Amino acid sequence: MVPDDPLTLLNEYVRSETLIEHCIATGAIMRSIAPHLSGDPDLWEVIGILHDIDYEVVEGDMERHGVDGEQILLKMGVSIEIAEAVRKHNHHLFSGHTTPLDLTLQAADSISGLIIACALVKGGAIDEVTAKTVKKKMKDKGFAAGCDRERIRAIEPLMDLDTFITAAISGVSSVWRRPADD
Repeated sequence: MVPDDPLTLLNEYVRSETLIEHCIATGAIMRSIAPHLSGDPDLWEVIGILHDIDYEVVEGDMERHGVDGEQILLKMGVSIEIAEAVRKHNHHLFSGHTTPLDLTLQAADSISGLIIACALVKGGAIDEVTAKTVKKKMKDKGFAAGCDRERIRAIEPLMDLDTFITAAISGVSSVWRRPADD
């Protein structure tokens, strides 16, 4: 089964607004990239949204992350395809990703935070973030230091990096809410 409302499932296990925003952004990137790689945008978006469903449950334990997520999703009746993608996305446990879906999830998971950080530097204005901006910030290892640049570059055998970044920005902009001024 592909859940009609993956956000409802996500909200059963995730409380952190930041993590929820990351999952929504990752899902939007997956949806945006899917047509470029003959993927199913609806399916890919669901996988992106649910990829960190277990992160708070396992309290960041990378020996369990993804594995527990797969079990949670299977118990909820979610398809094995979605559950497996969630399990395999943990690059600390699984490597050698080769399918377009797995490579895109690796790249989307990493670039979502970089794009959001670029927008925040611009006062939350995602419309001011360009592929050139993101590529420049990718070179600065101190900027969004938790973003794994190699996982982003994993997409390059499948598509041009500029095309990926542009589509990823488009995906994030479709769901981004500009932070309110305090």
